[in-house]
Amino acid sequence: MTKKERALRAIALLEEKYPGAQCSLQYRKPHELLIATRLAAQCTDERVNIVTKDLFAKYPTIGDFACAELSDVEQCIKSCGLYKTKARDIIALAQMIMSDFGGEVPDNIDDLVKLPGIGRKTANLVVGDIFGKPAIVCDTHCIRITNLLGLTTGKDPLKVENQLRPLLPPDKSNDFCHRLVLFGRETCIARRPKCENCILGEICEAKKKGITYIAK
Repeated sequence: MTKKERALRAIALLEEKYPGAQCSLQYRKPHELLIATRLAAQCTDERVNIVTKDLFAKYPTIGDFACAELSDVEQCIKSCGLYKTKARDIIALAQMIMSDFGGEVPDNIDDLVKLPGIGRKTANLVVGDIFGKPAIVCDTHCIRITNLLGLTTGKDPLKVENQLRPLLPPDKSNDFCHRLVLFGRETCIARRPKCENCILGEICEAKKKGITYIAK
């Protein structure tokens, strides 16, 4: 079985297991997903969703964030960890969106990664989920699991993204990455995977080699 065949099989198996794949971060507006994803760095999505409920009510527009007091944003997001850096980035990216992009979240990766604190992972998520464009979100789940499946090698997000692009149909790539998150949390858990219950066992190269996990 070729890599592309394994990738297509993984897509089909994960679609069957998780038919309703979607981002676990809660948002209503494009800038809310951007900010929520920035907050999610080294923080659980559950905690971010708790914090953003009040945060987005207090600052409903990107303009509101651009004019926000740093100390106030810090207090609002303190429980997310790394709150000083995140608060600074949130205000700075909001200001840049207002000044350089007419108050609208950019719809392409090249412009999104210009924003303070925004990397390719977040940019791909926004491009895929907000604007419906083909995207590959290479978070820790995606990198680790595709390494185990033998679809990719290495831990560099951009390199993994480039390795996956020719293997994944563009209209399937977004949801495939969302499903990998669900699968990584439920079954292919780092350091303690439930290989006996793995729906991808038939195509897992690591399982064939007796490897149970690849550390983050």
